[in-house]
Amino acid sequence: MVASGRRRLRTRPRVARLRATHSYGLVLGLIFVSFLFASIADDATWTDSVLLLVGCATLAAAVWTSGFARASSRAIQALALAATAVAIVLPITDRNTLNGVAGIVAGLVLVATIVVIAIGVVDQGEVNIQSVTGAISIYLLLGMMFVFFYGAMANLGSGDFFAQGTDGTRSIRLYFSYVTLATLGYGDYTPAGDLGRTVAVTEALLGQLYLVTVVAVLVARLGHRPRKGQ
Repeated sequence: MVASGRRRLRTRPRVARLRATHSYGLVLGLIFVSFLFASIADDATWTDSVLLLVGCATLAAAVWTSGFARASSRAIQALALAATAVAIVLPITDRNTLNGVAGIVAGLVLVATIVVIAIGVVDQGEVNIQSVTGAISIYLLLGMMFVFFYGAMANLGSGDFFAQGTDGTRSIRLYFSYVTLATLGYGDYTPAGDLGRTVAVTEALLGQLYLVTVVAVLVARLGHRPRKGQ
């Protein structure tokens, strides 16, 4: 009994210290898992469920890392539970409408993850490798978030999402999203409707502004500690 109690006392400080470091390595790893899975998996509904569950796991990891688990996070918990329920029901009822709703829910999960990470980065009060990792995680999450929103528009829209006469596979939408986010503008795939074009322009602006402001400022200030009294 005494030995068990000592083990708990030793374990808790380690866990508390790990959480206090705001290390977003786990979050970044889960994002890479989502990216790779989305790029190689087929368009079956079960793969949408897997991506939704991985998104919930990423949100949970971000909440834990950022120290955001408090009473004010009940809305986030409710969103994660709703997303889990959609992920379970999705393979049972293979319908475009539900697939579109799943895309919107998955996008909202990533929006919540971005907000939580941003709060955790700001809460550190200094620029360090953890805050830069968090900022990079946010950038990658922006691209993945738009993948889900493009998928939702493809499933809920009446016509083809792309002007090339196709809704595109998830892998194509993933490619289109990150090309747009990075403002490369290859032009091999372009949105057909006004809503799609508007969302694509929004993604391009967010990606460009985020890189030249947030990430650039964080990298420039990396390693510089604020002077006392500032």
